[in-house]
Amino acid sequence: MAPTWSLITVTYNSAEALREYWAGYEPASDVEWIVVDNASTDDSAAVAGELGARVIALPGNLGFGGANNVGFRSSSSQYVGFVNPDVSVRPGSLLPLQNVIDSTGGLVAPQLVNPDGTPQPNGRGYPFLAEKLRNRLGSDDAASTYRRFASAGEDLPVVWFMGAAVLGTRAHFEMLGPWDERFFVYYEDSDLGLRAAASGIPRIVSGKITWVHGWARETTRFEWAPWRREIPSMAKFYSRYPRLLSPWTRPMIKSLDRKFGTV
Repeated sequence: MAPTWSLITVTYNSAEALREYWAGYEPASDVEWIVVDNASTDDSAAVAGELGARVIALPGNLGFGGANNVGFRSSSSQYVGFVNPDVSVRPGSLLPLQNVIDSTGGLVAPQLVNPDGTPQPNGRGYPFLAEKLRNRLGSDDAASTYRRFASAGEDLPVVWFMGAAVLGTRAHFEMLGPWDERFFVYYEDSDLGLRAAASGIPRIVSGKITWVHGWARETTRFEWAPWRREIPSMAKFYSRYPRLLSPWTRPMIKSLDRKFGTV
């Protein structure tokens, strides 16, 4: 019998994160955990196997979206969750999230929190370039039209949410692709949210459930390596959504917000 849930995790030199955030994971008979390893040079694949995952070891690095799609094609459940290696899935939390998915008909994320329990703004508004740049310089705990936090018990409509935890039905993900592999890393989550919006699929951050997320935030540091990966994805993203380059398009995009309930 097929499982109810498939959890898909992409790893790349993630052994330490798996040990820290998945050590308490309790496998359930109705949940399959698939780890797709992007040719790590550490023991990510072995650690994932020891923790109970079905491991797909890739011969090369396909990037975040490409590896997620490999996992998706290998899964068999009605509900699918894409979950990073630095996220802790709380036991018993999938059924409440499943209920939110069913009641809203949308893609759903739990409210992510830092290891100290403080909330992360994993819900986001429209990614205007100016908003993205301002976000790099702002405080993580400051709510805005771009940074969105779901209160306890609240189901918060957003435009998109961080790719660390993205859950929904197989049917919706099949409709969406799910991930665009032209983004090797970064911006694929923004793109997924905008494509879902264009298809009329709600995007909800549920404050009914919280999961701990380590959240490295590489591009907030002045190091060249993560920016070298982000800049090509940024160029692809804004060439695809040029209206997000200019603040003059805000009134038109706000009308989309009203249509899809994200204001």
